[in-house]
This record gives sequence, structure tokens and C-alpha cells, in this order.
Amino acid sequence: MTARSSLTIVLAAGEGTRMRSSMPKVLHPVAGQSLLAHVLGAAPKGAGAALAVVVGPDHRAVEEEIRRLRPDATTFVQHERLGTAHAVLAAREAIARGADDVLVAFGDTPLISAATFERLRAPLKNGAALAVLGFQAADPAGYGRLVVEGNRLVAIREQADASPAERAIKLSNAGVMAFDGRRALEIIETIGNANSKGEYYLTDAVAIVRDLGLEAVVIETSEDEVRGINTKAHLAEAEAVMQARLRKAALEAGVTMTAPDTVYLAADTRFGSDVTIEPFVVIGPGVSISDGAVIHSFSHIVQASIGKNASVGPYAQLPPRPN
Repeated sequence: MTARSSLTIVLAAGEGTRMRSSMPKVLHPVAGQSLLAHVLGAAPKGAGAALAVVVGPDHRAVEEEIRRLRPDATTFVQHERLGTAHAVLAAREAIARGADDVLVAFGDTPLISAATFERLRAPLKNGAALAVLGFQAADPAGYGRLVVEGNRLVAIREQADASPAERAIKLSNAGVMAFDGRRALEIIETIGNANSKGEYYLTDAVAIVRDLGLEAVVIETSEDEVRGINTKAHLAEAEAVMQARLRKAALEAGVTMTAPDTVYLAADTRFGSDVTIEPFVVIGPGVSISDGAVIHSFSHIVQASIGKNASVGPYAQLPPRPN
């Protein structure tokens, strides 16, 4: 059976003014990789998988990061910021090329996984026109609520427009969506801007799908996985979640860590067997550690290959700081 083709559109045009930084928001790092790198790494890849990234004007550094990470990606520029649906339509040319599934994701959600993208695509195989990613919010204030009847999504209700009963709903909109590629342009181009801001909101796709007599559904994930990054505090929270994931994966792979909460890893760290990492170690990007190696306390390692049965540190800096 032929695999379904996909187009993933990653929205990365935000300025991120609340980050209080001159760096584009999606280039801020978590576990040694940019926010955007994590999202592009999770997006479907391989035969039949296309990728489009929507960037802001004059975001050359973001375009360079995309070329470095995914040279197969096509970049589109959103010259005006008129809402999420407007941003998606910056990639109209890519949508028009045709794909079975069209996924829309955000470049500032570094914790999303490849498995979640696949779960989001699954309902499209069974005839749904739209699948929306949702989560049970600990505090749903400020999020759009997902109004569900039976197994069908009937509305995304923003906080300001929600009734008291709808505000009590904890199932919230994560913003990530998957469209039936045959209907995606028709649905998104129908979205209007009759709202107080005069912007085009992707959330309006649910009502349009219903008006067309088509089906919209919700796929749930954890709140952690869809954390968006808008401030440095959010960045620190995402780093904590990512480090917990990386430490857990390392321990399950057989790495010995006597005080794992004091060890910081990069997303691309590679371990051999029987590796030991003592407390208060920082491992940056580009590090591989071979079988039997021991990294002693207070060491900081970046862009280095640690050999078999090596003993590093304590207080080692690899590579050493330049004089």
C-alpha cells in the first residue's frame, strides 16, 4: 500500500518581542538546539514528505538555520502579520502542489514529537477533513476551548467568546492541525477576517469544515508537549521538561548518573554502553561518549568525541576555552 504524502507547514514568522532579545524567537536554544530545530526534527520526513517554513521579512538568520537543518525545505515569507490562516496561505504554492495530509505546526513548540504528528494524521486516513491537537490544560484561562459532541469537534471557542459552561472546559487548543490535503486550500481560503482585529484565524477552519458537511476531530496530547515559548520564563520551563526527557532516555539506555538532576545534556548527545556521568556535568551540542567512559564532576564538554574507557575530569573543559 502506498504511503500517504504529507506537507508540513511550520509557522516561524513571529518576532518574539516578549523574549526581550534581538534574536528571532525560534532561534533561541533548548538542549543545545534551536526551538525551530526541534520542530523540524519532529516533522515527517522521507519519501513523500514535503516541508515548508513561513518566516518573517528580514529573518535571514532563520532562513540560514532552515537551510542548515532541512535543505529540502521551501521557505516562504509572510510580509504582513494578519493572523495564523494568513501565515499558512503564505505557503499557498506548496499547498497547491498537492499532498494527502497538510500539517500546520509552530516553530516555537520544541517539545512536540514525531509520534504526535503521526497520531494527528491518522484520522485523515479514515475520512476526517480536519484533526486538531488538544490538551487538558491545568489552567485553561486564555486558551481556546475545544467544544466536542460525541467524537466530533464542533467549535473552537476563544476565552472572550465562551459561555460560562464553555469556560469550564479544560480541553484546550494547541494550535497544531492536520488537514485533508484535497480540501485544505478550499477550507483555509474561506476563512474571513470579520473580527475585532481584522485578522485571519486558523481556528475558524472548524466552523468551515462543519458548514461543508465534513468531519473535524480532536487528538489529545500532554500539556508539556505543546508548550509554546513566548518569554524567557517559558524557555526555562521548556528546558526543564526537555532535560527531564533526555535524562530519562539516558538512564533507560544504561547510562549511570548518581545525581541526574545535576547533569545537563544536549538533544544530540550520543552514549555508548556502560557510560558513567558524575554530578554537576554539562554536555553541550556535538558530543559522543564511547563505551566505558567516565565523565567526572564539574566537567563541561562541547563538540567532542570521548573515547572508549576514557576518564575525563573532574573540572575538564572540552574543547578548552581559547586563551
